[in-house]
Amino acid sequence: MAFIQIVEYETDRPDEMWALGEQHIGGLGGDTPPGFRLTITQDRDNPSRYVTIVEFPSYEVAMQTSAHPDTDAFARKMAALCTDGPHFRNLEIRHAVG
Repeated sequence: MAFIQIVEYETDRPDEMWALGEQHIGGLGGDTPPGFRLTITQDRDNPSRYVTIVEFPSYEVAMQTSAHPDTDAFARKMAALCTDGPHFRNLEIRHAVG
């Protein structure tokens, strides 16, 4: 069953956050699973709020990716750049259209 993780956070250092994310994805070096998708959004009503949507083919694959050696270090660095959060939502997809 497909799985989505939503990460909501606020930052006043978006350029540093972007660079950190790019560095992390580059460090995975093509180690992203088939069906992996990452979408970063910015709240129009609160420009310092961001929501990242990460899609995985399954919860198990998400946990394997989470166990990657660089992921813990990335999460700590990301949290240091946040003024609020990060807040995580772990969602099983029950129904999707399109």
